[in-house]
Amino acid sequence: MKEYLILNGPNINMTGLREKGVYGTKTYQDMLDMIQAEADRLGVKVRFVQSNHEGALIDAIQQAYFDGCAGIVFNPGGYTHTSVALHDAVASVPIPTVEVHMSNIHAREAYRHTSMTASAAAGQIVGFGFKGYIMGLRALAEE
Repeated sequence: MKEYLILNGPNINMTGLREKGVYGTKTYQDMLDMIQAEADRLGVKVRFVQSNHEGALIDAIQQAYFDGCAGIVFNPGGYTHTSVALHDAVASVPIPTVEVHMSNIHAREAYRHTSMTASAAAGQIVGFGFKGYIMGLRALAEE
């Protein structure tokens, strides 16, 4: 059975508590439950990793390769706009990665319009809330 890494960066674990006008009131656990239910429907396994630390995210990307993961759905959070290291980590492994963002980063503050990681990803999904993760997982699993 194929396995996919669902990787979340800084502050994503605070979803439902932070900036409710941007991210809504559903919790991080609600999101994980929704993704797990979709994985079950698709007949695939998912592994969830969330970290507020850049190095831990890089370690998770590299470990996904060594563990034979079929793909990564990745929300780098605030590191999206600043981390060349995460770009390089995604580029360094031959695993398709879909970058997701719950909000439309292109409709927010100007500094959020640039993604350092998107050019290393197979695609980017923005602005669909939790559904973006489902769209990313489907894109990878139905490939």
